[in-house]
This record gives sequence, structure tokens and C-alpha cells, in this order.
Amino acid sequence: MTMRENSRQPGYATISRKEAQPMEELVRGYIREMKLSAGLSRQRVFHTWDAVTGAGSMTIGKFFKDGTLYCTLSSSVLRSQLFLQREEILRRMNALLQEDPLFDAADGGYVRKLVLK
Repeated sequence: MTMRENSRQPGYATISRKEAQPMEELVRGYIREMKLSAGLSRQRVFHTWDAVTGAGSMTIGKFFKDGTLYCTLSSSVLRSQLFLQREEILRRMNALLQEDPLFDAADGGYVRKLVLK
């Protein structure tokens, strides 16, 4: 919809209709226009880490850059267990990210490497 000034009464605007767009397109366009996609994609990666591993409460810090996810864990035992499962974790995380409509792979891409500290 566009707004144009009402010629009869100054200060008022009328709404003219354009072709309807699906809400999904509008949300994606808004995210792109406001330059929020990089931060949103990073948050989606962090959320996926928590969902796949169940280690969200034991994760002290997370950092994602250039396809590498760095996670600092509070338990060395948990870190050892997750280290042995890292290929399966990466596969499951990327599968979930692929299904996520808010994730934009252009901003940092999928998780290619996992570094546990």
C-alpha cells in the first residue's frame, strides 16, 4: 500500500491498494530492507545449536563467523561427548537451518565447522 496526501484536507493521507503480497515475502523484504538478516541468521544458528545438542544451559558462549561455530562449554565431560558427535551435530543443525524460512544462508552460510572449547 502507498500513502498519498489527501488533496481535500491537508495533513491527512489516503491509502491506495496495490497487488497483494504474501506475508512471508513482506517479512523477508522487511528483514532485508532493515539489514537484519545477518544478525537474525546468527541467532538462528545459536538456537539450532541449543535444539540439536540440548546443551544450551551448559553453553557459556557462542560465536559464529564464516561458517565456523565456536562454543564454550562449562563441562569438560560434555565437551568430550559432543566432540565425538560433531559430524552428526553439524548434519542435524544444517538440516534444521535448511528448513528454517528466516535463515538466510547468504549471511555466513551454513555451519561447516564446529569448535568446542
